[in-house]
Amino acid sequence: MSITLKLEPLTCAEFAPFGDVLEVAGDPDKIINAGMCGRYHDRANIECDGGTAGISLFKSQARSLPITLDMMERHPEGSQAFLPMSMDPFVVVVAPDDNGKPGQPRAFITTVGQGVNYAKNMWHGVLTPLHDPGLFAVIDRIGEGANLQEYWFETPFLIEG
Repeated sequence: MSITLKLEPLTCAEFAPFGDVLEVAGDPDKIINAGMCGRYHDRANIECDGGTAGISLFKSQARSLPITLDMMERHPEGSQAFLPMSMDPFVVVVAPDDNGKPGQPRAFITTVGQGVNYAKNMWHGVLTPLHDPGLFAVIDRIGEGANLQEYWFETPFLIEG
């Protein structure tokens, strides 16, 4: 048995309690490179308690709907940003904290060109691309200490389109 979650469109307003949506929207903050490039400046709150920000590359296998959500994780010492290196949508799952465990999860689907930055200590699902190659640039805390907590659900959720 499982509990069904429906995918929601990823918007800045709906995602705000969980972190930042990374996208080019509205007018750029600056025009640079002799007028050839718009800079959308400082779009995420990068948090790195006791470490430094690093850029890693992740390559994840594509999934297909429906997707079983049986585990969520969080990083108590830093934020974690995921920037797709292809123009394909991916699934983003987040949940508020409920006394040290995930509360009710929400599942979002990105549009072309969107990434996310999970706030420090925010429960989130694993990387879930819907298309190969599943390649992402990830900006997160690099440093000593246990910066990963996992929670396994007794009753999994089923994410549907």
